[in-house]
Amino acid sequence: MHIRQAQTTDLVAVLQLYADVLDKGNVLSLPQAEKLFHKMQSYPNYRVYVAEEASQIVGTFALLIMDNLAHQGTPSGIVEDVAVQVDQQGKGIGKAMMQFAMAICQESGCYKLVLSSNQRRTEAHAFYESLGFERHGFSFQVIT
Repeated sequence: MHIRQAQTTDLVAVLQLYADVLDKGNVLSLPQAEKLFHKMQSYPNYRVYVAEEASQIVGTFALLIMDNLAHQGTPSGIVEDVAVQVDQQGKGIGKAMMQFAMAICQESGCYKLVLSSNQRRTEAHAFYESLGFERHGFSFQVIT
């Protein structure tokens, strides 16, 4: 398995992962995704990654390395949109992707890497805890 930055040509597979794993079939159209993907690429440290095995995309995640004025200017990382193809879950793909994200954060000098997960996803919580993530504080959201 190989993890790399996603390319525009990967978007069909990434959108299918989101449809199958995250968004219950409701995803952007390909033209909408391409426009947003190009916008994301203009951000200094915001990338979508894919896990590829036998020339097929089997997983994806997004990683933002963000600068901070607090913490003496030390950056932090945020992982979003983690998805592994349903029939490939439990085979180490998610673990490899998160270790890849952790390595990028370490190389970037981040003081932390965070992610959020729906309260109902207890299997995901156990997975993240097995990788060394600790529950910390509360996550809040407001729908705007």
